[in-house]
Amino acid sequence: MKLFTTAPPSVRSSAGDYLSRIADIARWHEDAGVEGMLIYTDNSLMDPWTVAQATIERTSKFVPLVATQPLYMHPLAVARKISSLGFLYGRKLALNMVAGGFVRDLKQLGDQAEHDPRYDRLTEYSQIMMALLHGETVTLAGEYYQVEGLRLEPALDEALMPDLFVSGMSPACQATAATLGATRLSYTKPREQLDQAAVAGKNLGVRFGVIARPRSEDAWEEARARFPADRRGQLAHRMAQGTSDSIWHQQISAVAEELEDARSGAYWLFPIKNYKTFCPYLVGSYEEVADYIQSYISLGFETLILDVPQGRDDLAHTMRAFDLCQQPVV
Repeated sequence: MKLFTTAPPSVRSSAGDYLSRIADIARWHEDAGVEGMLIYTDNSLMDPWTVAQATIERTSKFVPLVATQPLYMHPLAVARKISSLGFLYGRKLALNMVAGGFVRDLKQLGDQAEHDPRYDRLTEYSQIMMALLHGETVTLAGEYYQVEGLRLEPALDEALMPDLFVSGMSPACQATAATLGATRLSYTKPREQLDQAAVAGKNLGVRFGVIARPRSEDAWEEARARFPADRRGQLAHRMAQGTSDSIWHQQISAVAEELEDARSGAYWLFPIKNYKTFCPYLVGSYEEVADYIQSYISLGFETLILDVPQGRDDLAHTMRAFDLCQQPVV
């Protein structure tokens, strides 16, 4: 199993404070044995490659998992970023290949592509990028990209070749992940709704937050204080649900409406319902949370990505729950 964390959004911090916070979070997690950090991208956030470089410079082996959207950069530009950082620092990165984004962002960028063709474009984009990283001279007259005799300099050391991830739940996303040999990231349902036959051996990852304490009562007290009811947030969530073509967003929103208090045991969707985060939370005692995490591991989820931590103490509580899992995370 591989365990990642998530970088906080830059829009919630001042410039100097953000650099300090990113460095702290990266070092906390590296000290705890976490492999790396998912770094998001959209029109309102800092350039994820700049954040990735800052993370590399402040850690010894931490792996930035950089969200990569074709609308922002040519595949050669991404390949050059990866090879340049590898050349300068001797460090590996991972890539979360993103097909879409917020509707407003796509509109601002003039992107009129429908949902499924965006994944076709992402596949073509990723294939060019990976061929360049493998040292190939690329000529392609594709539907979305045309290159002739394209080659990457400096070449990337094979030991630093990035792992690929693709986010989504749709058949189009599944097809792209299979073609690229990528890990498909999703936001899972309550475990009683998961079909073992549908997920086992499918190279899957899952993202969730954790609020764990020695006693379940203390964990839920912290959870409700951290994510109180927010009428404006609930309205924003409904608006996003009405305009998004994301399959996972539609499904997870439907589950949140079905569950009383948006809760099923340790599984909690109330933060999503109030538009405070974009992933489920696992809340409870160390043992309760560990049992839930173990169920994902047993189903075959190979990569686990944690939501943004509140602080070092919060991370320590989370890692106590992971320590109780039967299968270690490395």
